[in-house]
Amino acid sequence: MVNDPIGDMLIQIKNASMARLKSVSMPYSKMRHEVALIIKQAGLLTDVEKLGEIPKEQLRIAISYKGRNPVLTDLRRKSKPGLRVYVNKHNIPTVLGGMGICILSTSKGIMTGREAKKIGLGGELLCEIW
Repeated sequence: MVNDPIGDMLIQIKNASMARLKSVSMPYSKMRHEVALIIKQAGLLTDVEKLGEIPKEQLRIAISYKGRNPVLTDLRRKSKPGLRVYVNKHNIPTVLGGMGICILSTSKGIMTGREAKKIGLGGELLCEIW
């Protein structure tokens, strides 16, 4: 049983990119799908798709590469089940001077740190990706 589904998803994506796999599949959840779509919008993933029927839905994520090297360099899970990390609108971090993204779970949904700053929202800091 997985206690941290988002952390598990992020590590599976990182391991697949380091192993130079084309895609990775995992059980589907709305939260995983939303986080994967945000990473795709940042250009770090090629495709995100939901497969299967209700009891056994799968989320297939295609990794993006530049030549032979993966576009995704590294990531860090910030808020964990044992230690939640919350930030207000003034303390949203910039990742690598704006080259990376941070993903927040806010009252308006899951979004990047830039979007949250524009709206003026804080929330739970899920992860940083570059």
